[in-house]
Amino acid sequence: MNNRLPPAWSKHLKVQTGPKPKFPQQNLPQGNPLSRIQADDALLEQAYQFQQAKRLNEAQDLCLRVLARTPNHPLALYILGTVCIGYDDEAALRYFARALNEEPKNPYYHLGLASGYVKVSEFSPAIEHMQYALELQPNLVEALCALGDAYIQFDKPEMALPLYEKALKTNRDHPKVRTGLARALSSLGRMDEAAVYLKETIERGIAVPTAYNDLVQTRKFTEEPKELQSIIRELGNAKLDPDGLEKLHLAAGKVLNDLKRYKDAFDHFNKAKQASGRIFDIDQYRRWTDSLIETFTPEMLAARSGYGSPSDVPVFVVGMPRSGTTLTEQICASHLDVHGAGELSKLRRVANAIDLKKSSAGRLEQVIASITKDLSRTLAEEHLTYLRERAPSALRIVDKMPHNFELIGLIAVLFPNARIIHCRRDAIDNCVSCFVQRFGEGHSYNADLKALGLYYREYDRLMRHWNEVFPGLIFENQYETLVEDQEAQSRRLIDYLGLPWDDACLRFFDRDGSVNTPSRWQVRQPIYRSSVKRWKNYENEIQPLIDALGDLADK
Repeated sequence: MNNRLPPAWSKHLKVQTGPKPKFPQQNLPQGNPLSRIQADDALLEQAYQFQQAKRLNEAQDLCLRVLARTPNHPLALYILGTVCIGYDDEAALRYFARALNEEPKNPYYHLGLASGYVKVSEFSPAIEHMQYALELQPNLVEALCALGDAYIQFDKPEMALPLYEKALKTNRDHPKVRTGLARALSSLGRMDEAAVYLKETIERGIAVPTAYNDLVQTRKFTEEPKELQSIIRELGNAKLDPDGLEKLHLAAGKVLNDLKRYKDAFDHFNKAKQASGRIFDIDQYRRWTDSLIETFTPEMLAARSGYGSPSDVPVFVVGMPRSGTTLTEQICASHLDVHGAGELSKLRRVANAIDLKKSSAGRLEQVIASITKDLSRTLAEEHLTYLRERAPSALRIVDKMPHNFELIGLIAVLFPNARIIHCRRDAIDNCVSCFVQRFGEGHSYNADLKALGLYYREYDRLMRHWNEVFPGLIFENQYETLVEDQEAQSRRLIDYLGLPWDDACLRFFDRDGSVNTPSRWQVRQPIYRSSVKRWKNYENEIQPLIDALGDLADK
């Protein structure tokens, strides 16, 4: 929805503008309202093309030119929203809301605003706007798929299935329909059914890289599947964009890793990272870590005693991605009184709202000083309301956003009685497991072995600081310990949550809840030991990582 020009607007262009002048601003007479409309339309069509080509700065500039001449132009606002999604989600929400204010009956503008809410994990308003878009246009496939995806992320994948099935009847060749249906089925653990839809997607030549990448995640391969050669052939397609290259190389690498052809697998993983084109600024990240350590001191936190909410409902599972956060959440959420809410961006949104973000490194003391006792209580109560939407009666609600490890100081201010579970894993294993996965735009540290190792060092430095500031408060859940003695470590986890033991926690792989991370196949299985010291399979390929980790590689 956020990368497609609404068909209604395309029609509007065709009917109202006719042939567009090559340089509308320069060639059209000034002061003529029709000429101004034509000029705006030409610029916005070009802005849309730039947005499609990911030339976002140019798209933004053209939209701002239109708004300078025609304030509150709805399509200019809409395109600006799509440009900001993923980069400045708060700005995207404002642009979509303004567009909708101008045209409240435009279903695409409702979908735009809904996409903004999804990005910040505000699923209730997102779902409301998607449902309204469907009231306006009941068979709008984009709205059906968007609502289905929102239900999956909102831990209600069973509600997504009929939406995708309706979308499939409406448009059997839409690129999001079968892959979305497969994702809903995978979230429910119905991997074989998901694979059927993904194979159909590939056979029909629709969203092929995405379908292959999702397909290989539905099972572990013990013998070479016919799909492997198909993936290799597809990699020779000259029309592939970088996103497609990345997905196909990751798919090939995953299959080859399963088959224990490690050298070939790692060659594909490396090529996937090269295709992503991401670059990480380690110096900026070090400044951010320095600033957090300098700001969140025992003295500063002692001065804020009594801030926030005394609630013990929130549980934050933090750590590096691929350190066992999903497994830990599943064990906890198998308890009768615990709800696993998945990866929520709410805390990050609160941090951004008070300016606690990387761009503010160096002046975080002023940021924290602006949080009064009343504001801390307001923020905490709003956060609790947000959590309660998911499970009104749960005694504990788990947010397993790994990178909240950066925000433990903020957690302490808002929720002094919250539980914090830090998942740790062998450093090299953890980094290798990250490297072979496709993460989002915010994980650029994962595109290069050296950068990944240096980033891990900063994560480790910050966690050592939090443990010094909060001695004994943070429960450290070592992955290898959990694998070695599942029951003993699981009992420690539940005891830390302040709850009586529940035998269901030993059979976390049988629970009905959805799983929407790269771990969704693994956590449907009993605990296995094959991931311990997995890095040795790649020892000859990962020397830059080992060098960057330094002494942490020996722990």
